[in-house]
Amino acid sequence: VHVVESGGGSVQSGGSLKLSCVYSEYTSSTVLAWFRQAPGKEPEGVAAIESDGEMHFADYVKGRFSTSKDSDKNTLYLQMNSLKPEDTAMYYCAADYGGWPTLRGPLQSSAYSYWGQGTQVTVSS
Repeated sequence: VHVVESGGGSVQSGGSLKLSCVYSEYTSSTVLAWFRQAPGKEPEGVAAIESDGEMHFADYVKGRFSTSKDSDKNTLYLQMNSLKPEDTAMYYCAADYGGWPTLRGPLQSSAYSYWGQGTQVTVSS
């Protein structure tokens, strides 16, 4: 299983970025998610999308970020609008196929087995 993120970059506060994540496999139990980690901080969940289309967002991105999936392209997207300096972090795409996000919570990093290498997002004030 492979997940590969792209699309990071540097933007000014208030700007937008769209991240992409290409995943190699998808089953009826797949949950895909976005996490981020700032230097010196623990990873935190950003958004997740379950196989039935249900989405979950962290409070700190609700109303600003959205996620979507193109099944034909095996690609997950994270549209980030109204970016703030505190959104600066390495953003990771993660996938799980074994039901752990249902048990542990879809925004818990421990629920995911497969991770990408990350893509850096930097927001300047």
